[in-house]
Amino acid sequence: MAPLSTAISSASQGVDAELKLRTLKAMILSRTLESKLTSLYKAGKIVGGVYLGTGQEAFSASLGCCLDQELDIFAPLIRDQAGRTAFGEPLIEATRTYLGSVLGPMKGRDGNIHRGRPDQRRPAMISHLGTSVSVVAGMLMARRMKGELDGVVGATCVGDGATSTGAFHEGLNLVAVEKLPMVILVADNQFAYSTPRERQFACEKLVDRAKGYGVTGTEVDATNLSLCLEGVRNAVEAARSGKGPQMVVGNLLRLCGHGEHDDASYVAAQLRESSLGRDCLDIGIAQMIEQDLASSEEISKWQDEAAELVQQAVASAQKEPTPDPYQEDWRAVSEEGMQ
Repeated sequence: MAPLSTAISSASQGVDAELKLRTLKAMILSRTLESKLTSLYKAGKIVGGVYLGTGQEAFSASLGCCLDQELDIFAPLIRDQAGRTAFGEPLIEATRTYLGSVLGPMKGRDGNIHRGRPDQRRPAMISHLGTSVSVVAGMLMARRMKGELDGVVGATCVGDGATSTGAFHEGLNLVAVEKLPMVILVADNQFAYSTPRERQFACEKLVDRAKGYGVTGTEVDATNLSLCLEGVRNAVEAARSGKGPQMVVGNLLRLCGHGEHDDASYVAAQLRESSLGRDCLDIGIAQMIEQDLASSEEISKWQDEAAELVQQAVASAQKEPTPDPYQEDWRAVSEEGMQ
């Protein structure tokens, strides 16, 4: 793995200390939760897949922290636990969904990653990964038609593989034509599952695609928390101030397999040891210490607190009932609601 020193000194300009620390805490909590989920999966306690955001936390959490939890729309994807946490999703919602509790947002009925609260502007994750672009676009269009769009930003995250889908093209084209206040984060993690970049697209950089759509595109080192925050914050502010849709491409490497079932043996050692293979959490911690925003003792305390919070959420969800197929009302729409 490349040395951290090349990234630590890259301090963001104009990003306040509170935002940096809040983002780092979301990253720590997310990493701690996902580590626990891995253990539960390997112990046979989780049905379905577990897909981690290891190495993508800085990029995802930066977006969650830069959005307004009381106003904006955020459609996270499978590797956006850090963004979900930063945007205010309670830990118990994650553990309830993974463990199939009927008290969870999806009532134990759906896969463990397809959770959301549409009424709280958090659409449920869609497995067809480019589709969230059009979903958020539709929510923004609805706001516009109601005269409720002023100051609102819609956002979603996709991976490099999703940019090759028709849904991504159609959604982004609509967003650009309608000049919607939307931010689209593209995590260029070098692989679409196991398909390398050179087999996905011919352009040199994914950010080059933004110009073709008429969208403002920027590129950030997504292993670097400070630079992530600066780039994402600027994009959110630009969208909110009426400068149209923004696409931010984050260069990084997924530091785990596609899911916990995948050993990522297709990733070359040379790539793992490159600058893309740095751990954004390690860099973020080092930056906060170097910038005198937190001490190593304080950060250790946050890590201990995160472990305790995760354990409490898991213990609580494990005690709760799962769906009873003989008692559940499986109707998606009630007759009362149709009258």
